Amino acid sequence: METLSIALPALSDAASLIAQPIVLGYLVMGVVMGLCIGVFPGLGGIAGLSLLLPFMFGMDPVLGLALMIGMVAVVPTSDTFASVLMGIPGSSASQATVLDGFPMAKKGQAARALSAAFASSLFGGLVGAAFLTVFILVARPIVLEFRTPELLMITIFGLSMVGILAGRVALKGIAAAGLGMMIGTIGEGDSAGELRMATYDMPYLVDGLKLVIVGLGIFAIPEIVALLRQDRAISDRKPLGGGWLTGVKDWFANIWLSVRCSIIGVIVGVIPGLGGSVVDWIAYGHSVQTTKDKSNFGKGEVRGVIGPESSNNAKEGGGLVPTLLFGIPGSGSMAIFIGAIALLGSGNIEVGPSMLKNNLDITYAIVWLLALANVVGTLICIAASGGIARLTTIPFSLLAPFLFMIIAFAAFQSGQDILDLVALFAIGFLGILMRRFDWSRPAFLIGFVLSNPAETYANQAVQIAASRFRRSMEEGLDYIFSPIVIVLIIITLISVVVGLRQAKTIMAEGAVNSGSKRAPLIFLLVVLGYLLVAFTNAAMIPDYASADRVFPRFVSGVAIVACVILLVQMMIRPETHALFADREVEEDSRHGLWSTLAWFAGLLLLTYLLGFILALALFLFSFIHLRAGRGMGYAALYTAAGLAFMCAMAWLLNRDFPAGLLQGAVDLPWPLG
Repeated sequence: METLSIALPALSDAASLIAQPIVLGYLVMGVVMGLCIGVFPGLGGIAGLSLLLPFMFGMDPVLGLALMIGMVAVVPTSDTFASVLMGIPGSSASQATVLDGFPMAKKGQAARALSAAFASSLFGGLVGAAFLTVFILVARPIVLEFRTPELLMITIFGLSMVGILAGRVALKGIAAAGLGMMIGTIGEGDSAGELRMATYDMPYLVDGLKLVIVGLGIFAIPEIVALLRQDRAISDRKPLGGGWLTGVKDWFANIWLSVRCSIIGVIVGVIPGLGGSVVDWIAYGHSVQTTKDKSNFGKGEVRGVIGPESSNNAKEGGGLVPTLLFGIPGSGSMAIFIGAIALLGSGNIEVGPSMLKNNLDITYAIVWLLALANVVGTLICIAASGGIARLTTIPFSLLAPFLFMIIAFAAFQSGQDILDLVALFAIGFLGILMRRFDWSRPAFLIGFVLSNPAETYANQAVQIAASRFRRSMEEGLDYIFSPIVIVLIIITLISVVVGLRQAKTIMAEGAVNSGSKRAPLIFLLVVLGYLLVAFTNAAMIPDYASADRVFPRFVSGVAIVACVILLVQMMIRPETHALFADREVEEDSRHGLWSTLAWFAGLLLLTYLLGFILALALFLFSFIHLRAGRGMGYAALYTAAGLAFMCAMAWLLNRDFPAGLLQGAVDLPWPLG
């Protein structure tokens, strides 16, 4: 009762704070800005909030919060456009939506997929806001119960989803996840800072590869190249089909799935660092597990859209719990959010327990703003979707250079280094091969995302457990096997068993026919070769930094065993077996892979020589004129529009473009310099 007596007046004060027209105006402004940012792949909440930081100095706290919450809340909704219409994950939290949303767009059901996604996003966002309302005063003791063993088990649970997403050959999923984790260990070790698969002679790899590059490379590049090779519109037929009401009815028919996935989103969002990159995969795995007929997943199953999108928005409410209660950012965007709050007003607002004590009304204002932003964002998305959905009927040769331009720009912003583009191209090529040979890209991405937290939590748990066991066996066991850990172990084991039983009915990369033995075998040998090199590299780490070699050796060892078993199976199985899946067998492509990749390699080479803007001008004009077959006037207008858009984006975000050898020799004005 004492809690209610404190909370109810604060809720009333918060409602009066945000009911002002000027506050609602700032909220709508934030929502519109978030929509503009979220529609473009790779530019998510971090880029958007970074754009707002300069305007936060001295701003009225409620107005500043309205602007920021409007943007943060709507990005997970607007990134659905890229995921469904283009097959490109709009952000790290919308990877799973691609698996079924994009096939629906290919079938001409883009409107149905979008409306189902928006209804799910709205519901998930409201669930997240409701959760934040209820738990704002009681979540502290719950979150504090999560120590290192609990965090490690949550991470392992995320990895257990590989069993669901691996596809027809479970060993391929294990090897793909292991490959992703090993690529995630590149750079300085978590414990002693020893270098792994990197050298100070090439400083770029010391900090490892960035998630935005790996996410865009492993998902976006393969889909762009595949559609470009087919040289037709994304949708197989011009009518969008389905309609908006059909998608809403789909959501309502699966409302309990939406409820469960929203709760998953909230719970995972509470755990700092896990939320955005993992929650959609867990929700997707749950959607598969709870569906009787699983054969349609990966081909355009609407439940594969509803589950991830429900959890996607709900996790924002969960992510605000550690952010507001403890000052612990639940994600990269929340880290910027914390910094921005310190700039508001006189700077006397501080997230954490003091905020609950001294600014409870503002704390609950954030909750109300979160709920309102989801409603406003969904309405605007639905209103604007008609025109955007027609993108699926445009010949892809006109969309591809624009998309690749945006992706290259977004990838460069992760490190402001031209090697970002090289890494994007390399990971993109790996993604193309994984897609071709039916290796689960979701399993790879889960491995990459969870590599760092898994190693961190494992090292910490081992060190702390060792000290506890030195005191007594009982104290050590109590630390490792807490009630929460035991529950998580049971859930994880059930997930693995169910996942492996269902694996044969799931096609992670869609239906892929079998081809000859030669190409899949060569790809497996290349993967095995990399894993062997990585294992050897980790084994060479000296004893004084032994903690930095344990994790990569264990992971690469497991992946190597999986690859060796696959190799043996390939030797004895017939060519018709699923082991030899090869998309090139049945894919009707008008253009070859190497000739298509040559265009993007040319842009990369020209960027190294002339800088990004000049290279982009040559790339866009020649691509539209020669590859898309448009006239020189059309190509010139397209190029001018593309360059103007890029310059506007860079100016708004205060970003630079990659420089080439020319910029090092000649002093050129912006944006050429």
